[in-house]
Amino acid sequence: MEEDPDTYRILRLRAEILELGSAIRQLQREGLDDAAAQLLIARKRAQLDHLVKTTSAGSRPGIVDVRRS
Repeated sequence: MEEDPDTYRILRLRAEILELGSAIRQLQREGLDDAAAQLLIARKRAQLDHLVKTTSAGSRPGIVDVRRS
């Protein structure tokens, strides 16, 4: 079964956001500056939000919006 390109992009962005969240927590534990990682994760979340909205506007089944606030 072939994946839809938008579905793949959504899954990839979610994985990147999870990795960035982990990196941010590690930086915070070590007392290091996490500003660049915070900015990057905000950008990735905005990309994900935009992609999910445009994809759901096209009524594609199988894509669930599980974003956190």
